[in-house]
Amino acid sequence: MLNASPAESAEAIVSLDGVGKTFDNGTRALAGVDLRIGRGEFLSLLGPSGCGKSTILRLIAGLDEPTEGTITWHDRATGRAAQRERNVGFVFQEPTLMPWATVFDNAWLPLRLKGMTRSSAEAQIMTALESVGLADFRNAYPRELSGGMKMRVSIARALATDPSILLMDEPFAALDEITRFRLNDDLLRLWADKGWTVVFVTHSVFESVYLSARIAVMTNRPGRIAADIVVDEPFPRTEAFRTSPKNGEIARITSEALHRAMGE
Repeated sequence: MLNASPAESAEAIVSLDGVGKTFDNGTRALAGVDLRIGRGEFLSLLGPSGCGKSTILRLIAGLDEPTEGTITWHDRATGRAAQRERNVGFVFQEPTLMPWATVFDNAWLPLRLKGMTRSSAEAQIMTALESVGLADFRNAYPRELSGGMKMRVSIARALATDPSILLMDEPFAALDEITRFRLNDDLLRLWADKGWTVVFVTHSVFESVYLSARIAVMTNRPGRIAADIVVDEPFPRTEAFRTSPKNGEIARITSEALHRAMGE
């Protein structure tokens, strides 16, 4: 079943209300974005290039501030606004690893910035590396890794901080299809195991349908939420779902929503 309205049952972790963003050069990236993100939800942002998907991630992460509207974090216990709730992991499109550092030391970076020593952070780092299948590569350097393995390191680096929300900006876009499918499955496994909230940016209709519990479709710049599609398909998702009639139907509806949002 598909639902054209947001899922109201999930407890919200963060809400965007009337959010707009205009940059110093006059570019209006976002206008009137209303978005409620449920705790533990897997939400994809789908839209054309330049529509403000990455800007939304940066605003949620606190790397930038909105010029209009409000972003509210909700306390787990009371549901009320709580500015200290923000505990964000961010995975960028490129792995952005330090070439001179080992896999372990790359994963240590965010904890080191928080003041944790290498020894005190070791257990957290090894848990993160084990979760992405890279424990045996802790002493390897980025030049010794495949593209998919580098992205796993980037994910492990975000996991090491035990985030309450994981923001992912087209992390698999540059990978071949086989590696991308494998990492999609790994990501869903980790999401189920860890109980994260995930906000995932993608240009791919099929990737958004396979991964998501909900898809927010965005318009051309200035970006707005044009459609909110609930993917009512149980997890875990399997290879059979990729080629199922249900997947094809949801992808068709999502693609039509995207075309309408782009004014086509």
